[in-house]
Amino acid sequence: MADLQRRFDYETAGLDVPDVAADPIEQWWRWYHQAEEAGCTEPNAMTVATVDGAGRPDARIVLVRDVDDRGFTFFTNYESDKSEQLGGQPVAALVFGWLELHRQIRVRGWVERVPASESDTYFGTRPRGSQLGAWASPQSKVITGRPELEARVAEMEARFDGVDVPRPEHWGGWRVVPDTIEFWQGRPSRLHDRLRYRRAATRPASGEWSLERLAP
Repeated sequence: MADLQRRFDYETAGLDVPDVAADPIEQWWRWYHQAEEAGCTEPNAMTVATVDGAGRPDARIVLVRDVDDRGFTFFTNYESDKSEQLGGQPVAALVFGWLELHRQIRVRGWVERVPASESDTYFGTRPRGSQLGAWASPQSKVITGRPELEARVAEMEARFDGVDVPRPEHWGGWRVVPDTIEFWQGRPSRLHDRLRYRRAATRPASGEWSLERLAP
């Protein structure tokens, strides 16, 4: 049986209120750049947690593609399970985990679709294969096997042969507009540092951020 009792004591520098920016988005970028410099794998990867119509949680890892004062933006198929869940329950939680630095960031907030123009702009930057895949894959739907998927890709290659691939209407961006962002730094003896930014939970979230320290 695999040993699940492994323990690792985090011998890392601490995190306190004077150490962080007043704005959590600025602080997110500080940590993101440090994760890049440390060679963390896929530093823009995040877990996106949603709630389905029965109130059951669901989660998957996607890549964040834009982070600014408006929130955290990712792109997907609007007919996928995650999009159906976001449409029915327009809230989400995100987790960024940079284990090499013993850090994680937790985000909670409301969600909104990004404007079509923004989705068009990002879609235009994707590799052609990924663009064709957005047309070919009926994301989250049952398929008979890999050959069916490859046949659909071949069909899209023929359809758009010699022309730019347009963004399909069923594909675009979601933005998580945060009302809570927590920065977690691993420390020795499991006495971790946790700093939480919060603002009024209005929709969309707005107002000044408050900052508080949490017990580990």
